[in-house]
Amino acid sequence: MNFTVHKGTALITGASSGIGATYADRLARRGYDLILVARNDDRLRTLATEITDATGRSVETLAADLTEEAGLVRVEQVLRSDSSITLLLNNAGVGATAPLLHSDIGKMNAMIALNVNAPMRLTYATAPGFAARGAGTIINISSIAAVAPELLNGVYGGSKAFMLAFSQSLQHELADKGIRVQAVLPGATATAFWDIAGTPVDKLPEGIVMPVETMVDAALAALDQGEIVTIPSLPDVADWDAFEGARLALGPNLSHSAAAPRLVA
Repeated sequence: MNFTVHKGTALITGASSGIGATYADRLARRGYDLILVARNDDRLRTLATEITDATGRSVETLAADLTEEAGLVRVEQVLRSDSSITLLLNNAGVGATAPLLHSDIGKMNAMIALNVNAPMRLTYATAPGFAARGAGTIINISSIAAVAPELLNGVYGGSKAFMLAFSQSLQHELADKGIRVQAVLPGATATAFWDIAGTPVDKLPEGIVMPVETMVDAALAALDQGEIVTIPSLPDVADWDAFEGARLALGPNLSHSAAAPRLVA
C-alpha cells in the first residue's frame, strides 16, 4: 500500500531492531520515506523489505558504526546532501546497569561515543539544512534516567541527561527557524536493550515494562500534540510542567556577584 501523503524522508539511527525499527514502521505509515542506519546490514535490508512491502514507501539502508569516525562521516554526508530529509531520529544508543565500581572504562567510553558524540554530530550535520529550508523535525531518544540517574549506571544516566539538555537547548535556538525538537524519555521498554545492558528484561517487574509499540505510538502522539519533552508513561503532563517550572524558577538566582548569605560565614 502506498500512502498518499508524502512527508519527506526520515533518517533513523539504531533502526535495525527495537525502538528504531518500530519508529521506522510507524513513520513509513505516516507518509515518510526512510533511510535506516545501523551496524547490521542484513537486519536493515530485511526490515527495509518488510516496510516497503507493507507501506509502499521508499526505504534505503546505510550500514554504519556510529562509534567510528568513518561511520559517522558517511551518515553526516547523507544528512548534509539529501534535501529530502525532513526528520532526524537520534535513536542509536547503548545502556548499562552495573554500578561504577563494576564497570569497564572502555565500554563506558564507547557508550559516550554512541550516546553523546554521535547524536551531537548528526544533529549539527542536519540543523543547518533544516534552518535553510525553514522546516524539519529532530527527535532525540533520551531516557527517564536523565531525570532519575540513580536508577541505572551513572555514565548511562549522564549520557541521557545530555540528550535532554541538548534537546531543550536546540528547541530554544531553533524553534523560530521552523524546526521542531522532541526529547523522548522512555521508562523500561521491552527491547533487547536490557540484555545488552546486563539485566534481561524478564528480570524486571512486569508492571514497569512498556511494550515497544506502545512506547513509540505514545511518543508520536505527543509529537502531534506539540510536546517538547515526552515521558510516555507519565499520566499527567502537569507533573512535568511543575518539574520544568521549578527548574526555570531557579533562573534569576543561578548567577550573582555575591555568594548566597547562607554560605557566608
